[in-house]
Amino acid sequence: MQDRSRSIFGNTVSPKDYEKALKSKAKYVRKYGDDANANYPAKLVDNACLFSPLGVRDIRVAEGTGDGAFDRDKGVIVGNIRMGFGHYRISIAMASAAHALGYTPYWMDLNSYPETTCTKVIGAQNDLYSLGSRLSQKFWLFNKLVWEPVNYEGFRKLSYNASDQKNAELMAAVFANVPKDIPLIGTHVWPAQAALHAGMKYVVNAIPDNWPMALHLAEGSVHTIQTHQSYMGYRILNGMRGKEVLRPMPADSLVYTGHYIDHELVANLEHDCEKRLERKKNGEPMRFLLTIGGAGAQRELFAAVIRHLLPAVREGRAALYVNVGDYRKVWDELVSEVDGLAALSTEHFDNWADTTRFAAEAVDGKVKGVHAFYHKNIFEAVYCTNLLMRSCDVLATKPSELAFYPVPKLFLKRIGGHEKWGAIHSAEMGDGTLECEDIPHTLQMLDLLLGEETLFAEMIRAILVNKAAGVYDGAYNVVKLAMQLKNGDK
Repeated sequence: MQDRSRSIFGNTVSPKDYEKALKSKAKYVRKYGDDANANYPAKLVDNACLFSPLGVRDIRVAEGTGDGAFDRDKGVIVGNIRMGFGHYRISIAMASAAHALGYTPYWMDLNSYPETTCTKVIGAQNDLYSLGSRLSQKFWLFNKLVWEPVNYEGFRKLSYNASDQKNAELMAAVFANVPKDIPLIGTHVWPAQAALHAGMKYVVNAIPDNWPMALHLAEGSVHTIQTHQSYMGYRILNGMRGKEVLRPMPADSLVYTGHYIDHELVANLEHDCEKRLERKKNGEPMRFLLTIGGAGAQRELFAAVIRHLLPAVREGRAALYVNVGDYRKVWDELVSEVDGLAALSTEHFDNWADTTRFAAEAVDGKVKGVHAFYHKNIFEAVYCTNLLMRSCDVLATKPSELAFYPVPKLFLKRIGGHEKWGAIHSAEMGDGTLECEDIPHTLQMLDLLLGEETLFAEMIRAILVNKAAGVYDGAYNVVKLAMQLKNGDK
């Protein structure tokens, strides 16, 4: 196993930072053990939610069920973790693109193998991240002094990557019986790093967000990014060791692809935009999609948005989709806090057939009132938003992975400083608002979108222009790149 913590793209890691990386790994070994010599079986099973629409099969590790018939010619692995919903959503986009291009997508969630050291290490860090996200929304001082700096500058440092690389050595064992010649697309850096440590031959590291951070580096893979601004920052490793001028990433290690978007959204984009303009022209209720992220934060902000829109819902000027993901408690709290919400709401709870039917019929049909969605299954919780996006008029979201989706967007306050660059990029591309950093500005933007045509129509126009320019083709391009690596056409 190559030691990837001593040097990062030719930039030597200081002895102090290397020692810190060693201590980080040793801490996890003491707590969770080291299963580097384990011979975990790898089995395949159909994904209960995503197999039917996208052909996705799960790679199960350390389990006795399933079969091992990997498609060595057409298979592509989407390596991910659940840390919030964002990495799952990007993974779905990759799987969707792979399926549309005629490949077989395999889903490998490194945070889903409870018997392994890999999952124990990731789970511990995921729990901390989720807690930090929620605390940052409740305590402004914690957000200002801890959460924003960690997400903005802490994850940016090369020293952070050195520790991550050393910790990722503990994740390699889950690849023991995964065919090494199947391309892997990592939608979080840890699967990409772990795959390289395990000897996987063709690894693409699909970087999220729009703020270059050393956190996302997996030397040995081909890195893909969604924006030109991000390309420039990663190419020179900008600011990753203060003001020091670092050795740049090699040209063949970094590729601009465009936004990572599901095939179904890209293929139907013109139709869906036409329907949005028709609804606006005909005075139909404007459909707002509110989606809670995987950390379960921002409930208070959602309550303010819903409370403000309810009069328009009663008058038939607005309709609401509220997806609380797998956080049923969030919906219960919203109902108790917002007077009149329950009476206007239809609940689509843990009934995937009902959810998919509603989403399909809403594309060309009529919608009124409030529709709430909750699903215990994580795939359904995430994919629900993707399905509802086609028929919504405005997506209200923090500027995370959803900042790149081809739908008019109202950006709520960020969770973590790195996210603000998603809103900046979207506003510059014309398909989203500026980030609304407080409730009054959020409500102002709601009123602008609801009460006039100009802003909304401009977003639709920008989406169509971006589509023609290939901005939303990133997922296709990542999958093609992964297969080109395997076929020797880098």
